[in-house]
Amino acid sequence: RMAARRALKAVLVDLSGTLHIEDSAVPGAQEALKRQATFFDFLAPVTIRFVTNTTKECKRDLLERLMKLGFDIAENEIFTSLTAARNLLEQKQVRPLLLVDDKALPDFTGIATDDPNAVVVGLAPEHFHYEMMNRAFRLVLDGAPLIAIHKARYFKKKDGLALGPGPFVAGLEYATDAKATVVGKPEKTFFLEALRGTDCAPEEAVMIGDDCRDDVGGAQHAGMRGILVRTGKYRPGDEDKINPAPYLTCKNFPEAVEHILERLL
Repeated sequence: RMAARRALKAVLVDLSGTLHIEDSAVPGAQEALKRQATFFDFLAPVTIRFVTNTTKECKRDLLERLMKLGFDIAENEIFTSLTAARNLLEQKQVRPLLLVDDKALPDFTGIATDDPNAVVVGLAPEHFHYEMMNRAFRLVLDGAPLIAIHKARYFKKKDGLALGPGPFVAGLEYATDAKATVVGKPEKTFFLEALRGTDCAPEEAVMIGDDCRDDVGGAQHAGMRGILVRTGKYRPGDEDKINPAPYLTCKNFPEAVEHILERLL
């Protein structure tokens, strides 16, 4: 079945857990990325996009962090769930109560937030307290749309796994009988938006990530191939949690790049 696929035109790469964990790069990831980019530049018209559900910081800070870690990435190569959320807010013309980390706020500059009539939930540990959640609950109960930047169950920090925004979104859904609109991975629209402007169909793209459901499952449901890496939030047996199973499971990002260069071009 895979043999009938069209030539590879785009590689989507997750960031947190795949290229880095907080302020530490995954060993060998910078060199692998450089090798892949050089190969693509000279030998094949393949686009690289960095797609992330990270809501802890704005795109500018994220780029700065990655450059400090030695990754050669351009701002226009990064597509975040914050961008997708902002696009949706502009389409709906609503004023959000933003439950996002303060470092993510620059990506919402110019969006009116006075007298909110919508709720946006990202990863915001400082805001996940009773008063703020109750405020969000009352707004949604009164008919405000609930927008989840993503619904990840957990993510990887240096000291171990940590709760993602998913449980808090689920709590608001449970309390209000509302259904959140999810804009980040694993939503099909997120992956299609990330490919916009690349002249690439989903069948011509591959996604590399550490989250079996959000990265790999989401990409495969959108029509792409998904490569799961055993770094970041990966836990043994994750590859058995999705159907269809990942196209490939690799030790890490460098091994995934090796496979792409040797087998998919």
